[in-house]
Amino acid sequence: MGILRSRRDVSLMAQNGLSSQVDTYRDATMTITLPTPDSPLKIGTRGSLLALAQAHETRARLSAAFDLPEEAFEIVVIKTTGDRIQDRSLSEIGGKGLFTREIEDAMLDGSIDIAVHSMKDMPVDTPAGLALDTYLPREDVRDAFVTLDGGTLADLPEGAVVGSSSLRRRAQLAHRRPDLQLVEFRGNVQTRMKKLGDGVAHATFLAMAGLNRLGMDEVPRSAIAPEDMLPAVAQGCIGIERRADDPRAAEMLAAIHDGPSGHRLACERAYLSALDGSCQTPIAGLAELDGGSIHLRAEILRPDGSEVLSDSETAPVEDAAKMGREVAERLRARAPDGFFSWLTAHA
Repeated sequence: MGILRSRRDVSLMAQNGLSSQVDTYRDATMTITLPTPDSPLKIGTRGSLLALAQAHETRARLSAAFDLPEEAFEIVVIKTTGDRIQDRSLSEIGGKGLFTREIEDAMLDGSIDIAVHSMKDMPVDTPAGLALDTYLPREDVRDAFVTLDGGTLADLPEGAVVGSSSLRRRAQLAHRRPDLQLVEFRGNVQTRMKKLGDGVAHATFLAMAGLNRLGMDEVPRSAIAPEDMLPAVAQGCIGIERRADDPRAAEMLAAIHDGPSGHRLACERAYLSALDGSCQTPIAGLAELDGGSIHLRAEILRPDGSEVLSDSETAPVEDAAKMGREVAERLRARAPDGFFSWLTAHA
């Protein structure tokens, strides 16, 4: 039998003079079997370099938290519909579930134990039988503007071509620079950089978080402040999903969960859910903590960038989800007739 929670907790108790409680703690927590190299915890992930980097980070955190060898965790690569179809936009082929459905099916049938996701790709509704309540510390939330020469968005000449598959980024860019030409641009970092080199576009967007996690310091980029381009909901955050009835996974993941990221995601995803958000809707939002308060900035756009509605609010952190829903409801109330016709048409 193994220790239910992090062994680091026991060590800290001993260091803090609580040795009399350590044995009791051990007895109380030895209720599950920890994974071993012979019987590893299976971590499901997509096969892209970024997805694998996120899975490796998750494995490293679990290994450190429970003093287990990395061989006690097996990374299982699962190809999703979104990975297989690269010649059409995400909005054409179905939105966010494209990157999660096969992975979640594997978890439900027991092929894997947990799944690692980029939270900005996750639908707001979790399938029955699964739970998504573990987040790693959030990375840089900003968008990265990428050109071959490291120029900024302001440096682009009139009529320049910018590649992006994100409806949010395309709408924000069309609103800010209606003179630019927008083209569909999908693929990993290497694919997008090759397209720039081939002259398909002058510039593209990536996420700073992805570049940082991949250690790609060589990619010329300029970070765009959230004040200039509000990021996607949950951008920069890794989420870990599990079966709802798996106590071992629940307790192990609790040891690596980042509380501040959890509060921010509760706010942002409640806001997104209230707007019926998906990859087919240009929605931006960012929640930030300040002591015991949480502040949300929110933005919705028409796909062509012709109209933008924004709102913001601050509330106690315990009201994070409630505030997210309230901001969404205010934006809906302010929207003119027809503003959401693009949303319902693609629902």
